[in-house]
Amino acid sequence: MTAKVFIDGEVGTTGLQIRARLARRDDISLISLSEADRKSRDARLAAFAKADVAILCLPDAAVHDIAPDLRALPCRVIDASTAHRTDPDWEFGFAELDAGARARIAAAKYVSNPGCYSTGAIALLRPMIDAGLIAADHPITINAISGYSGGGKAMIAEFETGEVTGGFVYGTAQQHKHLPEIVARAGLARKPIFVPQVGQFAQGMIVQVPLHLAPGGPAAALDALRTHYAGQHFVQVCARAEMGDRINPQRLNDTNRMELTVDGDADSGATVLIAVLDNLGKGASGAAVQNLNLLLGRDEALGL
Repeated sequence: MTAKVFIDGEVGTTGLQIRARLARRDDISLISLSEADRKSRDARLAAFAKADVAILCLPDAAVHDIAPDLRALPCRVIDASTAHRTDPDWEFGFAELDAGARARIAAAKYVSNPGCYSTGAIALLRPMIDAGLIAADHPITINAISGYSGGGKAMIAEFETGEVTGGFVYGTAQQHKHLPEIVARAGLARKPIFVPQVGQFAQGMIVQVPLHLAPGGPAAALDALRTHYAGQHFVQVCARAEMGDRINPQRLNDTNRMELTVDGDADSGATVLIAVLDNLGKGASGAAVQNLNLLLGRDEALGL
């Protein structure tokens, strides 16, 4: 059965990526608006009313503006913005979060897509807490680097025109928009220190979490990850050596995969948790399509 899908904001970075993944599928009928109608509230609401599932690829303010009107409509909604990632009325769309996540997503009317940095951070931290390797109030730091496509069209233009050369660190005031969802969905009781960085490459991402664990910590952490993600299709846990001496943040580009590994010193317990993913794949549009498949009762990997 063909499902009708409306992407509100389909000309943005994430919307274009989602559309590209769905356009080649014969089980999806995309509802599109003309350029003029994309700014018409009435035209957008009419498209929402026709859709089985709508995907919001909008800035947070625009999502908050339109979301109340969607409650009276029958369509199910995936929100790719930050707006609802800690809202209890919206299911968090990380299917690998825990054993019941897929069933909750499949049954939900409203699903909030995770952020790119937070996908990696939550994937690393949640198993540590569940396994008792760290406490919920453990002091945590997160270091991450993303391709410049994560900044949207404006930042893409800065890099591709040469206005910006080299990478840069930003968000050091500890108010990054992904911090609330990392705290809430990883099960933390204390806000971590998060230092993000943009690299001079278009897409790809590495998230690192250094931890002081007991002696033997790296092996224990790797076991916790392997237990948590056993049998997962899109999240694989691998030995550190499998990533090579230099970990390439672009190694999973154009996929919906995420690879997790652990390094460190067994004697001291100094441990580094590492996640690699495509910020436009598992960190955005790929995850949205994965969630869409779950909502529609399709094979989770369809189109991915």
